[in-house]
Amino acid sequence: MTQENSEQLEIQELHVIAESTHAPLGDKKHRGGMKEMLSIAIPMMISLSFDSVMTFVDRLFLSRIGSEQMNAAMVGGLASFASATFFFGLIGYSTAMVAQRFGSGKKNETGAVTSHAFILTLIAWPTLILLRPVMHLIFKKSGIDPIQLEPQILYFDMLIFASIIPLLRHSLSSFFSGIGETKIIMKATITGVLVNFTLNYILIFGHFGFPAMGIKGAAIGTITGGVCSVLILLFEFLKKTRRLNFGTSFRIRFQKNIFKDLIKLGTPMGGEMFLNMIAFQGMIMLFHSRGLAVATASTIMFNWDMVTFVPLMGIETGVTSLVGRYVGAKDIHAIKRSIFSGLRVGWIFTAFVFVAFLVFPDVLVNFFRPDPVDQIFLDSFDLAVFMIKVASIYITIEAFMVVFAGALRGSGDTFWTMGAMAVIHWTLVGILYVLLIKLNLGGETAWLALVIMFMLFPAVLYLRWRSGKWKKAVFDK
Repeated sequence: MTQENSEQLEIQELHVIAESTHAPLGDKKHRGGMKEMLSIAIPMMISLSFDSVMTFVDRLFLSRIGSEQMNAAMVGGLASFASATFFFGLIGYSTAMVAQRFGSGKKNETGAVTSHAFILTLIAWPTLILLRPVMHLIFKKSGIDPIQLEPQILYFDMLIFASIIPLLRHSLSSFFSGIGETKIIMKATITGVLVNFTLNYILIFGHFGFPAMGIKGAAIGTITGGVCSVLILLFEFLKKTRRLNFGTSFRIRFQKNIFKDLIKLGTPMGGEMFLNMIAFQGMIMLFHSRGLAVATASTIMFNWDMVTFVPLMGIETGVTSLVGRYVGAKDIHAIKRSIFSGLRVGWIFTAFVFVAFLVFPDVLVNFFRPDPVDQIFLDSFDLAVFMIKVASIYITIEAFMVVFAGALRGSGDTFWTMGAMAVIHWTLVGILYVLLIKLNLGGETAWLALVIMFMLFPAVLYLRWRSGKWKKAVFDK
């Protein structure tokens, strides 16, 4: 298959996703408008926030008992997620394959696609456990303070041994996304977060007669919240009506063509997620290598950054879906309107974040104040406030970036977008390495330089879109 044919196939599949999750094409006046954008973006903003909110809650509670515990949960949690991102991307492509069959009237085949996502989950789980010693070695070679290192390894190990849970949840969520039933995903997400919050309160601090377990209790809360989410999705997946209409069951009949397509078309998505997440993990570990004070300041900053960025990925999904839909319809005006709707939603959301970061940085930092306060937190306070204030500069630029990345993906320009995003992330890692390790500059200088460089990169995505090269695979046919 040529790259051009592959891009056209991806355009068709994005069109099918949009048709399966929305009403048929309406009058041109409302195509790509705010109503359509919000109908996709809001459920996805909530659903995609699942892992980041749960791990944010872990770190928030752990900050009360010590800054090093919070830092350990930050790096250990991200390391477990980064290790699995390739498989998350690979399995996540089942959304497109489910939607394709659903939209073409072959609903009884959608369950078979998800069954093959289960097969990949069973392959991924032992693979991740076998790679565990590699991550241990990276931890030990990164220069992280020993006070942080021990709980970090414990937290990472508990999450990686339970990694089958988020992989199963992702497989099931992809099924429901593909058939357009995103409210089920939202219900499972909210339930999991509430369970995690409750267990964290009980197990971390030792309430209601339970022993205080610290970071171990945080991991148990996260894992249990994930299990509850999976059980809800599984119950819905195996309902009699879905078994009859969608062929859902745990009786897996291997079909070579489904498995081959899932591997072939899902690998680029998984590769992009893996490269980007490993780069992000690398940036955090570089800051953590500069001592506990810088580690604490950067952990607080990235905690808030992740909580505010993940919802933007829901907006990106909305733009991708709508642009893909109207690329299929060859409606250039609706495509432009979809992009503008995405920008409006993104800027409304980030306006609140901008005000919070710029006006209340000390309040945001004090969210993670230990009780009793420790010297590490006090030493990190000014740097953390500075980093959050500087982050307010680029927060609206992030909305611009995700919208045009989503538009390029929706238009079928996926290979170029994958390469560009990977280059952007790894360029930032290289810059940070030079500033912190080679030039031995302080955290303030490194962070300011990183933000300034980051603001240049969204222009690359915009210029690619303005070039119109994506139109060749669509409007010239």
